[in-house]
Amino acid sequence: MTKESVVTKRHLILAAPLAIAAVVLAACGGSSGGSNGGSGGGNKPTYKIALQAPLSGGNQQLGLNIAYGVQLAINQANASGSLPFKLAYTQSDDQGSPGAAPSAAQKLIDDSKVVAVVGPVFSGATRAAEPKFSDANLATISPSATAPDLTKHGWKNFARIVVDDNTQGPADADYIAKVLKLHSVYVIDDASGYAQPLAAAFISKAKSDNLTVKHDTATGTTQCQAGNGNAQQYGTVAGKVKNANLDAVFYAGYYCDGALLSKALHSAGYKGKFVSDDGNKDGKYVSQAGASIANGAYSSCACSDITKSTNPAAPTFVADYKALAHQDPSTYSGEGYDVANIFIQIMKGLGSKVTREDIVKALPSVNYVGLTKPVKFTSDGSYDGSAVYMWQVKSGKFEQLGEISQLVTAG
Repeated sequence: MTKESVVTKRHLILAAPLAIAAVVLAACGGSSGGSNGGSGGGNKPTYKIALQAPLSGGNQQLGLNIAYGVQLAINQANASGSLPFKLAYTQSDDQGSPGAAPSAAQKLIDDSKVVAVVGPVFSGATRAAEPKFSDANLATISPSATAPDLTKHGWKNFARIVVDDNTQGPADADYIAKVLKLHSVYVIDDASGYAQPLAAAFISKAKSDNLTVKHDTATGTTQCQAGNGNAQQYGTVAGKVKNANLDAVFYAGYYCDGALLSKALHSAGYKGKFVSDDGNKDGKYVSQAGASIANGAYSSCACSDITKSTNPAAPTFVADYKALAHQDPSTYSGEGYDVANIFIQIMKGLGSKVTREDIVKALPSVNYVGLTKPVKFTSDGSYDGSAVYMWQVKSGKFEQLGEISQLVTAG
C-alpha cells in the first residue's frame, strides 16, 4: 500500500464517526455545525446549544461519547412540546488540542444563535479556549475537564460537573496503596495540560502513602494527535519501567497513547499493575491495546456506570442513547446529557427571550438533580462533590468496581 493510500485510508476511518453523527443530526432535524440557526416551531425563536470537543483525531471517541448525550437531551426537550423556544445543536471540533481550541471557540462565539456551550472536553483545550468564551460572556460547562487551575482564572462563564485532579489523583494513589496494597509505582504522564497536574497530585499523595515513586514524561504522539512524540519512544520507556522493577505503572494521559504504552510494556515483559485515568477509560483503549493486554488494567473516573445506575431514568436514557448513537453510552456520555439539560433548565426559566448574559448569571444558582449526580457549583464554578470511581478491564470490557473512597474504607 502506498503512503498516499495509507493516509487516505486513515482519514476515511477518522471521518466515519463524524459522518454518522451528521446523518443522525439530519434525521433528527438538528445541525451538525455552522450558523444556520434561523427560527422554527411557528413563532418560537431558535437557540443553539453547542458542543466543543475532540470530534476527530486519535482520541475522538471521548468527544463522540459526549456528543450523542448532548444531542439526545436536545431532541427530548424539543419533543416534549414544553419549550417556549426551539433548540438546535451545533458542534465545533478542537481535536482535544490547545492549538486548535481558540479557533474552535471563535466559531461558536461568532454564531449568534449559540447561547451555551457543553465543553470544552479536554483540560488543555479548555484552558486555551476559555479566555475567548469569557470575553464573549458565553456560558460553558465542561462535563470532563479536571485540571485544578481551570476554576482559578476568574472566568464567571465557566463551570464543570466533575471533581478536579486534586481529588482524583490522591484517590488513585490511595487505591494503589490501600486497596491493591502495593509499595511502589512508576508514574508516566503524556505532557498534556490534563496529565501533568493529575500526575503531580497523584505523586504528592503517593509519597504520603509511603509509596516508592519514579516519574517520567512520554510526550503524546503525533500518531494520536496529542503531542509531538514518536510511537517508538514507548519501547524505551517500557524498558526503563521493566528495569525499575516497581509494582505498578500509573499513566496520566489519553487512551490512544495509553494503548501504545500498554503494548510496549507487554512486549518488554512487564508484569506489574497498570493504572490510569478517565482519559484512558474507553473501549478504544481495549481494542487498540488488544483485550489480552488490556485485561486487568485499571482506570479511575469521576463517572459512574450509567448502565447500572439506580436512577429510575437510567434505563430509558441507555435505550434512547443506543437508538440514537448505535453504540452504548460510555465515558462522560451521561455527563454530557446532564450538562445539556442544565442549560435547558436555565433557559426554560428565562422564557422565550434567552441571552448569553442571562445564562452566565444563572450558573451560580444551579441546583440540578441529574441523571449521573446532583449538581451544584461552588463560588468559582467547581463541582460541589467528591466521587471518583475505579474501573477495571474484565473480559475485554471496562467494569466499575466501586467508589474509591468506599473501596479504601473496606480495603
